Amino acid sequence: MPKITQMGAISPEEAKRTESRKKVDIRYIFRRLWKYLAKHKLLIALLIVLAIVGNLLALWGPRLSGKAIGAIGTVPGRADFEAVGYYTSIMIVFYIVSGIMNFTLTVLLVKLSRNVTYEMRRDVFNRLTTLPIGFFDTRQTGDIISVISYDIDTVNASLSNDLLQIVKSVITVIGSFIMMLTIKPLLVLIFVVTVPMSIIFSRHITKKVRPLFRKRSRKLGEMNGYAEEMIDGQKVTRAYNRENVVIAGFDKKNDEAVDAYTKAEFMGTLMGPSVNFINNFSLTLVSVFGGILYIMGGIGLDGISSFVLYSRKFSGPINEVANIFGELQSAFAAAERVFRLIDAEPEAPDKEDARELTDVVGEVNIDHVDFGYIPERMILKDFNLHAPHGSLIAIVGPTGAGKTTIINLLMRFYDVNSGSIRIDDNSIYDVTRASLRAAYTMVLQDTWLFNGTVYDNIAYAREDATEEEVIAAAKAAHIHNYIMRLPEGYNTVLSDNGTSISKGQKQLITIARAMLLDSKMLILDEATSNVDTRTEMTIQSAMLELMRDRTCFVIAHRLSTIRHADNILVVRDGSVVESGRHEELLARNGFYAELYYSQFEVY
Repeated sequence: MPKITQMGAISPEEAKRTESRKKVDIRYIFRRLWKYLAKHKLLIALLIVLAIVGNLLALWGPRLSGKAIGAIGTVPGRADFEAVGYYTSIMIVFYIVSGIMNFTLTVLLVKLSRNVTYEMRRDVFNRLTTLPIGFFDTRQTGDIISVISYDIDTVNASLSNDLLQIVKSVITVIGSFIMMLTIKPLLVLIFVVTVPMSIIFSRHITKKVRPLFRKRSRKLGEMNGYAEEMIDGQKVTRAYNRENVVIAGFDKKNDEAVDAYTKAEFMGTLMGPSVNFINNFSLTLVSVFGGILYIMGGIGLDGISSFVLYSRKFSGPINEVANIFGELQSAFAAAERVFRLIDAEPEAPDKEDARELTDVVGEVNIDHVDFGYIPERMILKDFNLHAPHGSLIAIVGPTGAGKTTIINLLMRFYDVNSGSIRIDDNSIYDVTRASLRAAYTMVLQDTWLFNGTVYDNIAYAREDATEEEVIAAAKAAHIHNYIMRLPEGYNTVLSDNGTSISKGQKQLITIARAMLLDSKMLILDEATSNVDTRTEMTIQSAMLELMRDRTCFVIAHRLSTIRHADNILVVRDGSVVESGRHEELLARNGFYAELYYSQFEVY
């Protein structure tokens, strides 16, 4: 199927949902974040109490400072030092207690953000395990990893830093405004002009900045995806001397990411200085009109000094929020990608009355199946197959003919467009996916080993496997002697998908893993492609033992390996063009004979 290499490539239904979310972006993100925050209501309640009390104590500072200045007076030698000491002592105590509360608030908020981040990352990973195979066929691995790491870390940083700043700012702004009203309501009219100016400017910048940060996150994901693909394929890159092409491709992705990052940061940081200018303008107006009122006797020295300090506390948080505006937009864009991944449609659930597939014999029937990964391009057309119990069915054909697609349909990694697939006269759509897939043992061309011991990798197929069974499986796969030559034998740790051992040895370990299962059907997707000819010959008896009394489906490119198959299906352009045993197909001198002889250059 065509490989779509951008995470933005989504289904029309998902595209509609995403477009709808963009219209209510902030509300949607806050609503989703609240689902995580609401699990920690007691902690949030404590945070709110600490924030309110701590900031209210700090807000008394300017008032006490004004009273201390008023106690000094304007006439030299007439200062009331006892009152000055009293007010300054209270002010110091208030600031110390406020500082302790704010420190505690910061620690608890970090704990809250850590818990939310853990739960969010867990939910993302859990959702990944439920998504259909098609989701991963249309996304870059690096882009998905970017969501799990970069985007969630960005949200975490915003929760632990920006959220605290916003909470403090709201309390400080409201408290300062109330204090200024109690000192001189007339001077508060200055902010009737300057605050709307800040709001209008902020809304204007918001509309321009939000799409830029969304694009920044997308471009960073694309760059990570490209880098991950190129690192995986570095051997091929060097073998074909394509280093310069790869570097040029990365430079292009890097330029796009840097350009998106620069534009987003530029527009985001433009907010801070602009709002700061407006706030300084308001402070200038306060100083001018406050001085006039002082001269006219409308306000005392203590009042004007306190009002100036409160005006700084009032406008300062607005400026600080403007300065973190870029970070907030980045967090919103990151959170949107995270929630879009969490909301991705999981694999369709089993039918309500789906039953467990039990007592499997292994007879498979595929009747008149049509299938295409996209409706406009059908891969299989009126495909039919009958596989009796214990038979060996080989599927051959050129690249893109639909061989692997048949396996995907048998395992219900994808669902057919029309037609039916039955196992022992049970429709695979009437049984649970788990029991269906448990009925198969699969050995793929692409081996997969996880970071763990050789023993654990073999026993992965069965958690209850005994040591004797694991060793017996390894011996049957002719890998036991090699394992015993490893530094720690079966306890040797394999890392980085087993890069320390050869592909052939990795394949033998996966074959040993398959031998532990007692399923009635077996799928071999070119399972010996990474094994040299001599090694392949030595494990034929083991493979035959693995196939004994099982219905086997073998996808083969090396046609010499399936000459003993009970039935060979020759697939071309999504249809079975020939079928029969090896000798029969050669005698027909058709497409199979053409494929077979081409591998031995017999013409």
